[in-house]
Amino acid sequence: MLRWPVVLFDLDGTLADTVDLIVASYEYALARVLDAELPPAELRSWIGRPLRAAVVDAFPDRAGDVEEVVRVYREWNLAHHDEMIREIPGARELVTDLEAAGARLGVVTAKIAHTADLGLRATGLHLHIPVLAGAEQTARHKPDPDPLLHACGVLGVDPAGCVYVGDSVYDLQAARAAGMPAIGVSWGAGRREDLMAEEPWAVVDDVDALRVLLLRDTPQLSSRPA
Repeated sequence: MLRWPVVLFDLDGTLADTVDLIVASYEYALARVLDAELPPAELRSWIGRPLRAAVVDAFPDRAGDVEEVVRVYREWNLAHHDEMIREIPGARELVTDLEAAGARLGVVTAKIAHTADLGLRATGLHLHIPVLAGAEQTARHKPDPDPLLHACGVLGVDPAGCVYVGDSVYDLQAARAAGMPAIGVSWGAGRREDLMAEEPWAVVDDVDALRVLLLRDTPQLSSRPA
């Protein structure tokens, strides 16, 4: 039934709809601390990278203010987290069915683990995904392969036997560098054409198409509602 015995997922924009939450958090923190405003499309392109690194690269002349941007971003993000996070339709059922089919599952994210865990709990996924690799687990981050290799080490598996599912070019680049196939999803922050340009194993447009790839055309096993 399983095409790959180990399935690793990105979180933001892949398993949880947090794009609007993240963009709004950036907008608030940048305006309050730096008196800066950037187009939402540019802020969306930051998703998949660690918060601190994205701000440093965008505002290299304001390095002394970066920690305050991070603090204000996280404060606003946490205050609005549960009201703005949304489930990806069908994602919880897919994860449940992968678990039932015997897949070993993990999340590899640029978020700190505590905030990522809040997202998994808000979407009901925490019961089915035992491995969570957050930003603090490795010194280097996506598109570097270290976060994915860390998750493989925790699971004790060869990267070649895993697949990584993500919505950003950073996800696909990290998977390629780690030596594992990747599937891009177009419902998150990344543009489909940018995902395709990375030449992943596949790019899919909805969870049903992802199910076909991961479960080899098997029917949905879960009958209970989300």
